[in-house]
Amino acid sequence: MGSPAESSGLPAGDTRWWRDAVIYQIYVRSFADADGDGVGDLNGIRSRLPYLAALGVDALWITPFYASPMVDGGYDVADYRSVDPTFGTLADAAGLIEDAHGLGLRVIVDIVPNHTSDQHVWFQEALAAGIRGPARERYVFRPGRGAAGELPPNDWESVFGGPAWTRLPDGQWYLHLFAPQQPDLNWEHPEVRAEFEDVLRFWLDMGADGFRVDVAHGMVKAAGLPDVGDAPQSRLLGRGKVPYFDQDGVHDIHRGWRRLLDSYPGERIGVAEAWAPSLDRLANYVRPDELHQVFNFDYMRTGWDAGALRSVIENSLASTGSVGAPTTWVLSNHDVQRHVTRYGDGEPGRRRARAAALLTLALPGSAYVYQGEELGLPEVLDIPAELLTDPQLESLKGGRDGCRVPMPWSGTEPPFGFGPGGGWLPSPPEWKSITVEAQRDDDLSMLSLYRRALRIRRGHPALGDGELRWLDAPPGCLAFERGGPSGGPRMLCAVNTGDRSVQIPARRSLLLSSEPIRTEGGEAVLPPDTAAWWSDPLG
Repeated sequence: MGSPAESSGLPAGDTRWWRDAVIYQIYVRSFADADGDGVGDLNGIRSRLPYLAALGVDALWITPFYASPMVDGGYDVADYRSVDPTFGTLADAAGLIEDAHGLGLRVIVDIVPNHTSDQHVWFQEALAAGIRGPARERYVFRPGRGAAGELPPNDWESVFGGPAWTRLPDGQWYLHLFAPQQPDLNWEHPEVRAEFEDVLRFWLDMGADGFRVDVAHGMVKAAGLPDVGDAPQSRLLGRGKVPYFDQDGVHDIHRGWRRLLDSYPGERIGVAEAWAPSLDRLANYVRPDELHQVFNFDYMRTGWDAGALRSVIENSLASTGSVGAPTTWVLSNHDVQRHVTRYGDGEPGRRRARAAALLTLALPGSAYVYQGEELGLPEVLDIPAELLTDPQLESLKGGRDGCRVPMPWSGTEPPFGFGPGGGWLPSPPEWKSITVEAQRDDDLSMLSLYRRALRIRRGHPALGDGELRWLDAPPGCLAFERGGPSGGPRMLCAVNTGDRSVQIPARRSLLLSSEPIRTEGGEAVLPPDTAAWWSDPLG
């Protein structure tokens, strides 16, 4: 198959599209169900591609749809070259990529290189091989400590809670930094490296435009597997140094993958899901010869406070800028509580989420939109306990299923057009007022706000990649300008995170605001929890 740029509606040439793309994350189980089994699938996504094209995004990132026992929502992969029957077939995957390209949408697929499923043929071979079998060398097997090897090899803890080691009946222990059904691969083994290069080529040859790399910081462990010594280790994740994450050796892997990506036409990209103790360490993943983007989780977990937001924005731009990479901006994803709820739920959360959308889409770099964010979906906090499936439930109160409830499309009864049957998780009845259908023709809806913002962002020369210049602003506010020095039109963004209205000197044309604003004496009055964009004439 040729480059998608050669055979589709995608722009040709060296576009560097990824530097300011808006990428829409699809959690495949929960987006759209075409076959009526209650679980989202690839043909469901295909049926909704026109919606995404009309929304105005540039690319899709689709969570894993590979063959899997589904212990961790597909992040436990049994076969990286096949599609799980729950989601469809390889032909459906190829058709999805082709259909998306025909609408000008690129497709990023998830790759899970830190671990496999315990049902993967390699791990099954390792179990059958015995203690000294070479098949075990593809994973991290170790003898235990203690007089009879009854203790784990070290004190490492699983991200999902409990020890990161499981003992087999033959006495050996294997490492799993996540669920016991997700054994960690040994990336020192040449077969592991060769296998994943082949897997990447498989999907690139099918037309995939890139990969979101799951746990991109985790494939290499410190020599000797030393103890951490601190407990609980969960407090260190993304904040402190641990011997199983963010080891320097991961960068050799990413450099090899970048060379592979660059060997394909059409600007194929790698996106790191990486946690590191500092933004400077995080920037290492997007050095010029490594991956193209890295998720900015510091921004996502920053509260609704102007000072904190300005600090994380400045630090993010400085760290990625130091290596010549764009910054990414993320408000929600399939692993965290939806930001409408994080920001206060109800009307306060909704207002702040609207303002946060305009802030995020005005910043330099690339933005990610998690499915349903454009509808203002809140976290579902009352899913019956017997329906919760997340393996992180023990270590994360309530688990992650609350942000994975099926997408509401239409109608007045659950599952709101998700599919012909029900949904794998129940939809709140009150979502009837925030379906796509309910919001489509409402000029004041969240969906309309996102559509207008994305249309303006795509067309305004000051938005997307480029520089940001901070302006003086009242307490509790952010104000910055985009564009200008080259003579083009400038764009002003102001955000009020405080609890009182403020005046902003905005002697330009109002482009868009998250809530109604008025002008007094040549100054704009910006209400609490509101953001707005103004622009010079576009010529």
